[in-house]
Amino acid sequence: MAKIFCIANQKGGVGKTTTAVNLAAGLAKIGQRVLLVDLDPQGNATMGSGIDKRAMAQSVYDVLLESSSIQEAAVLSEKCGYHVLGANRELSGAEIELVALERRNERLKAALEVVQSDFDFVLIDCPPSLSMLTLNGLCSAHGVIVPMQCEYFALEGLTDLVNTIKQVHANMNKHLQIIGLLRVMFDPRTTLQQQVSDQLKAHFGDKVFDTVIPRNVRLAEAPSYGVPGVVFDPAAKGSKAFIEFAEEMVQRIQKM
Repeated sequence: MAKIFCIANQKGGVGKTTTAVNLAAGLAKIGQRVLLVDLDPQGNATMGSGIDKRAMAQSVYDVLLESSSIQEAAVLSEKCGYHVLGANRELSGAEIELVALERRNERLKAALEVVQSDFDFVLIDCPPSLSMLTLNGLCSAHGVIVPMQCEYFALEGLTDLVNTIKQVHANMNKHLQIIGLLRVMFDPRTTLQQQVSDQLKAHFGDKVFDTVIPRNVRLAEAPSYGVPGVVFDPAAKGSKAFIEFAEEMVQRIQKM
């Protein structure tokens, strides 16, 4: 049975998509069967996995409207070694169309139940807002992975996200929990980042992943080549860190 995780943070620009594609590639490299679901209408996780969002016959939009199944819509990214349920601009319209439909927050959950045995991990890249798309992700998931920069504004955004997760847990998905906080774009030379990192560990304890993703040029360059950093330059510091993170994720799941 697949473990389903949302990569979520209501603050934009914190590396959600970079985390999603590189964790997917890292898990695939260590032998896990992975499905990456792109729930952001910008389709960055789709393009960053080597899939042309403009050329897709079917997408997550069709799955949410129940005109297609995940088996029909997901495609294998041969470069990256994992399957992608892609997104494009069409997905923007899904917000409006879903409002009038039954089970509007549980459509992704129902679609994923059919493919549970086909994958070890399902990673859902959520948009940076509490939209109906994000709610579909949170209602489907066993847990949330929160990528965050070690800056003070990021701490404020984290408070909002924790409250959202509590509300979804109470009202829609009693299995939902924070799996862990991932420190990304980390520069150990910066005193402020070190202080915020220490605060996170003091407050959240073992919910903070041991792995730290450093600020890394090769990770930033990779999307322009249409692949995750783990595939683009496996020897880069950031890529090695994501492989470590994938291994830590597998270990943490085994203990759940």
